[in-house]
Amino acid sequence: MCLCTNDVPRLAAFYKQLLGIDNGSEDEIHQFLITEETALTIYNDGSTKNNSNQNICLAFTVDDVEKEYEKLLALGAEIIEKPTKRPWGAVSMSFYDPDNNEIFFRSLPKNG
Repeated sequence: MCLCTNDVPRLAAFYKQLLGIDNGSEDEIHQFLITEETALTIYNDGSTKNNSNQNICLAFTVDDVEKEYEKLLALGAEIIEKPTKRPWGAVSMSFYDPDNNEIFFRSLPKNG
């Protein structure tokens, strides 16, 4: 997936902290972040973005939504919905990244 932004270093820094990774890049035009099963590109194509993304959202499965929630609070992220247990057993939450992209985290119920 790719997030287009006006400020690559700012958005990349947020996701580096959030995902606990360092790509060794401070590039202002393009940064590629990769974790176990996810590749995220943050890119400035030169056009002006309005940061009013209303047609898409990103969702990530994480091990522990509560742990990620605390990390997001420390990062100063705007929380849309606090961690909530769903009737099917998953726990999910949503928040805005620095460019106002709507992001969902979910933890799936453990079988056993």
